[in-house]
Amino acid sequence: MAAIRRAEVTWNGDLLAGKGAVTASASKAFTGMPVTWAARTKTPEGLTSPEELVAAAHASCYAMAFSAGLGQGGTPPEKLEVSAEVTFDNVDGGWRVVSSALEVRGWVPNINIAAFSKAAEAAKDGCPISQALKGNVELSVKAILIG
Repeated sequence: MAAIRRAEVTWNGDLLAGKGAVTASASKAFTGMPVTWAARTKTPEGLTSPEELVAAAHASCYAMAFSAGLGQGGTPPEKLEVSAEVTFDNVDGGWRVVSSALEVRGWVPNINIAAFSKAAEAAKDGCPISQALKGNVELSVKAILIG
């Protein structure tokens, strides 16, 4: 059965002066998180943006995919710390998400750096959020094996 998740936003005003609030209506994990155009293009000042939410989705999806891949390879991780840095830029007169750069630090017993790096790349390519972004957004991963 398909998993369906829902989020909602209410927006008031024009693009530059307006503001909105986004809610995860399926889980209620967050409600009424404020968003503005300035939070997307300048400094966040305590507000979120669609790009930050994409970064959160990509980092968490990647962590799950990488953990699964390592486990299937017989080297389950003790811990993974993953960050995703999503870049939103004005390209040829239009704003777009241009990249998502993942970085993972892993505590994985009984694995060498080559196998760790190979699994990191496979997870980048196989993660469902990566699949949604592929072809439209530059994807990269930096893998750091701690132990």
